[in-house]
Amino acid sequence: MADHADRPAYPVGLRLSGRRVVVVGGGQVAQRRLPALIAAGADITLVSPSVTASVEAMADAGEIRWERRRYADGDLADTWYALIATDDPAANDAASAEAERTRTWCVRSDDAEAATAWTPATGRSAGVTVAVLTAGAQGRDPRHSAAVRDAIVEGLRTGSIAAPHHRTRTAGVALVGGGPGDPDLITVRGRRLLAEADVVIADRLGPRDLLDELPPHVEVIDAAKIPYGRYMAQEAINNALIEHAKAGKAVVRLKGGDPFVFGRGMEEAQALAAEGIPCTVVPGISSSISVPGAAGIPVTHRGVAHEFTVVSGHVAPDDERSLVDWAALARLRGTLVLLMAVDKIGAIARTLVEHGRSPETPVALVQEGTTAAQRRVDATLATVAERVVAEEVRPPAVIVIGDVVEVGPTAPGAA
Repeated sequence: MADHADRPAYPVGLRLSGRRVVVVGGGQVAQRRLPALIAAGADITLVSPSVTASVEAMADAGEIRWERRRYADGDLADTWYALIATDDPAANDAASAEAERTRTWCVRSDDAEAATAWTPATGRSAGVTVAVLTAGAQGRDPRHSAAVRDAIVEGLRTGSIAAPHHRTRTAGVALVGGGPGDPDLITVRGRRLLAEADVVIADRLGPRDLLDELPPHVEVIDAAKIPYGRYMAQEAINNALIEHAKAGKAVVRLKGGDPFVFGRGMEEAQALAAEGIPCTVVPGISSSISVPGAAGIPVTHRGVAHEFTVVSGHVAPDDERSLVDWAALARLRGTLVLLMAVDKIGAIARTLVEHGRSPETPVALVQEGTTAAQRRVDATLATVAERVVAEEVRPPAVIVIGDVVEVGPTAPGAA
């Protein structure tokens, strides 16, 4: 008969909800393992004379019961699962021997070969639990297990491992914020939903490079709105979302930035709700903070700006359709971040100065932020209108007004 060490471990998922689990030891190992046991709903007793601050916080919150003493024989009575993780080898041996007598599955942090169970390297993504154990002629290799786990979980999160849902997959629409343009800045959830889509209705300002990764069967619809040029009307976008969702397709509306920051996301959500179509909103990184950051500009800074205001500049200050109180904005001392304001920046700057903002207030324009074409143009309220023309600044560009512009080093590409 082969020795136990030559046999592979049998993988199984323990359902510990409401069942007694004993943890012996309150150090770093317990601190790492306890959250998963708590999430599993286990009835946890921890035995240790001392614990880390984080473990004590779990006890104070009532997530575990802490018995402030050393291990004693009998502590594992009526226990389904035990984790032994003290720095006392004798106590570990005694607890392990009790687990063997009582047929309690037992993990030992100090001696894996003396344990009756091993903790796999575990990760989770979108309802999937990945658990990896490595064993062979060279013995267990926890670091290799962790590396394999990380590769699988990352693949599931990014969609590079294609694993579409079958039983639970339902038609509907996901409004996905794609971030400021760099494909690496889309959220993990957004990228996964893209990988599972049948139809993608994409904005010009979304992360366009991700469209090339889609499988050939995915239908991509161009919903670009080009300033002063071609565009797909919002009503047509709404109708396309509804039509494809009603056809049983999984639809992703891929938008630049965040769907609800000047992105008409709520208009689309309302249109879908009126038709009874399920809609999931996936927030995105807004260009209002990410693009300045990429250009080396913090929108707030201690001692410089305690607030920042994000404003749409697509309507001029003197336009009767404007909803912005520009006079009030001029009185603020903090940072103004303007989106969609390149062609109106001259009128906006004049209005701010007329209402009290200093003409020497620094201004930075960041064009194509977070992409390979990013560039930064610096000016003041007094000079920004002429600088935009001279430097041929074009949308999309984020405009930052305030002293924070001069806080950091000038970013590459500044003119």
